Amino acid sequence: MLQKTDLAPLLLETSPTSFYSLLDSGNKLKLERCGNYKIIRPAGQAIWQPSLDRKAWQDIDAEFTGNTEEEGVGRWHFPKSALAPSFVLQRGSMKFLGRFTSFRHIGFFPEQEAHWCFIEKLLRVKPGAKTLNLFAYTGLASLIAANAGAQVTHVDSSKRAIAWAKENQAIAGLNHLPIRWITEDATKFAQREARRNNKYDLILLDPPAYGRGNKGEIWQLLEDLPALLSLCRELLDKNGLGVILTAYSIRASYLTLQRLMQEIFGQANVESGELILREENTKRALSTSLFSRFIINHEYKNH
Repeated sequence: MLQKTDLAPLLLETSPTSFYSLLDSGNKLKLERCGNYKIIRPAGQAIWQPSLDRKAWQDIDAEFTGNTEEEGVGRWHFPKSALAPSFVLQRGSMKFLGRFTSFRHIGFFPEQEAHWCFIEKLLRVKPGAKTLNLFAYTGLASLIAANAGAQVTHVDSSKRAIAWAKENQAIAGLNHLPIRWITEDATKFAQREARRNNKYDLILLDPPAYGRGNKGEIWQLLEDLPALLSLCRELLDKNGLGVILTAYSIRASYLTLQRLMQEIFGQANVESGELILREENTKRALSTSLFSRFIINHEYKNH
C-alpha cells in the first residue's frame, strides 16, 4: 500500500554557475568546467552512458586517474600542457583558489553552493551570529558566513587545509573579517567548548567517512557522528539558527541521517535528503552526498 509520508527526501540542487558547471556524466566519470578548465574526475554513481560525444570528452585540460580513495595514490594527467597547481575561481565578488590535489579534489565541493545560499539567507536574520564550522577544509563556507556578517570559528585537523583557507581569505580580500582558525580534532574541540559552556548560533559539519586527526585520532563517521552531534546539541544556542550536516561516501541513506538528527535535536524542524548537481546540457541530476539540517525556526527559511 502506498502511504503519504513527511519523510520524503529533499533534493537540494546546484545548477551551473560562473565558476563551475557539470557538463556531462557517465561511465562512472564526470566532465566538469572549473573556471576556464575542463576536467574529468571519477563519479562512481554515474553508471549511465555519457550524453556528449567522444570529442567533447577528449577536449580537456586535466583528468584524475588512479586510486580515488587513498590520498597520494591517484594523479592528474594534463593532455594539452602542464598547468599551474593552483588556479583562481570567483563566486560573485569572492575569489578563491582551486588546486589539483592528489586526492582528486580541487579545493571545493560545487554542490555545497545550495548550502552556501541557504547559509547566507539564514545569517540575514541574525547579524553577528556565532558560527562554528567543523571539518572546515579550505574555508569557503567560513568565508561566505563571515562575509554575511557571522563571527566564525573554523576548525580542521589539517594544517595544510588551514593554510589553504587562509590563502583563500587573503585572495578574497577578506582579512578584515572575524574568523578564528583552529587546527584541532573536531570532536576534541567540541568537547572543550561544551565544558566551557560556549554556545553557537549556527553549526556546520562536513565530516569525511573516514579521517585521521593531527595527533593520530581516528574518525569513522557512522561510529563517531552520534556523539559529535550530541555535543553540537550542547553547543547550539536555544535562540540560535540551527545545524547543517553533509555526509559524503557513506553506506547509508538520507533516512539514517534524518532519524539520527531527530533523535538528537527533536522530531520537528529536521529535513534531510541529497545534494545534487544538474548537468548543463541534458539537465540530468548527479547525486553527490547526503545532508540533514535542523533549523530552530522554519520561518528563517522564508525570510
